[in-house]
Amino acid sequence: MTDVITYEVSERIATLTLNRPEARNALNTEILRLLPTLMQQADNDESVDVIILTGADPVFCAGLDLKELGDTADNLRGTGADGGKNSTGARGPFPLLAKPLIGAINGAAVTGGFELALNCDFLIASEHAKFGDTHSRVGVMPGWGLTVLLPQAIGVRRAREMSFTGNFMLADEALAFGLVNHVVPHDQLMPFTRQIARDIAGNEQDGVRNIRATYAHHVQEEQDWEFESQAGAQWRREQFDPKKVAERRAKIMERGRQQ
Repeated sequence: MTDVITYEVSERIATLTLNRPEARNALNTEILRLLPTLMQQADNDESVDVIILTGADPVFCAGLDLKELGDTADNLRGTGADGGKNSTGARGPFPLLAKPLIGAINGAAVTGGFELALNCDFLIASEHAKFGDTHSRVGVMPGWGLTVLLPQAIGVRRAREMSFTGNFMLADEALAFGLVNHVVPHDQLMPFTRQIARDIAGNEQDGVRNIRATYAHHVQEEQDWEFESQAGAQWRREQFDPKKVAERRAKIMERGRQQ
């Protein structure tokens, strides 16, 4: 069996790689259980100063595994869409981290995968990267702060357009709109990202972490996260009611076959 997330540490950098390429790194229950655990492991590791999250080519993450969602919906329970928090007690896909988290976006980041990216401190993108909020296409509510984090990144009007249409933003557009910090040739994504990580690791780490905590406090918008969570909980109660679940399962399974 291949690990669904690989974990490597070198040069004071922990690299977590979503590793279900045959399923476009879609988020199943196993990934949703393991990801916060490995993030916490990296945050607790005294040999680590910076964390990188990336995906096994060709995509970063296609979002929730729609096959599992259409079958049991167990993976939906790990997203905050039920109004709750993740297994570590934090909102969003990650635990409360002290160390910088860089997203190295190697390909498409879609819906829940887009939310993973948005929850990173900043993003570096391959030329192959693209970003899409397809919650409205799939019929799933955001649960990891997309309606807070996306307008913070690109402005509320562009965020609304992305969410209402489900249309994708390409890497060069993402750079122009401030969603990503850099776009690099695909084969340079990890070397470039690791160089940025080394630049961070070379600094005084107590200072880095205090500055990171200050930024996190300024942008937390706790009430807005809570509102999104409550809206998601209401949506789930209504749309996954037993009377509707069979119809929704058929539609989601069809999309899952295309994932």
